[in-house]
Amino acid sequence: MVLTQQRAKLKNRIHATLAKYALRVEGSSDAFNKKGRLELARCLQTLPELTRYSAERVLDQLDSVEEQIGLFEQRMKEVFTPCEDLRLLMSLPGVGFILAVVILSEVGDIERFPRAAQFASYAGTTPRVHASGGKVHLGQLRQDVNRYLKWAFVEAANSISLTRRRCPRRHVTLLYERVRSRRGHQTAVGAVARHLAEAVYWVLKKREEYREPTQCSISSTKR
Repeated sequence: MVLTQQRAKLKNRIHATLAKYALRVEGSSDAFNKKGRLELARCLQTLPELTRYSAERVLDQLDSVEEQIGLFEQRMKEVFTPCEDLRLLMSLPGVGFILAVVILSEVGDIERFPRAAQFASYAGTTPRVHASGGKVHLGQLRQDVNRYLKWAFVEAANSISLTRRRCPRRHVTLLYERVRSRRGHQTAVGAVARHLAEAVYWVLKKREEYREPTQCSISSTKR
């Protein structure tokens, strides 16, 4: 978690540097994948000398953090033995082996949660609700929650937002696009994270792989 947070900060710093000079990486949904790095290198060459030097050092630090994350992921694959529950969790969109391990380790016995909504709240994927004068306002995601589950579901939701063009008709993609058009990226990620949390509840409860839901079967689609 610490390293992925550092990775996000370093990526944001590079994007901020490019934005200062009205530059952006074109032709790739991710400026830091193989294709995006080629375009990123071209953008960096157009920066003033000292700014370019600083940005390249940040990029070096990013590569170092990526390497350390890779080592952690490899170690987790060596330590944690694949099992049926992990296979079921990995059927969810955006959830690979690493996030599945985190989720399974933190959920414990799913039977201790009587409802999917209660588990979603425990996982930190439901917003604070403020009601006054007959009006209801949804605030930020709660902080007094299981922060490991919250991190895992938000990571998965962010991954979906980055790769959504590969599966434009999937429920999570349509959910993200619909909420983003009304309330922006952060709220859309939160909606997808909640959907994933509720889906995890049913996957583990019924011991079935994830299935594309109908329009009204998941409460987060109504946000």
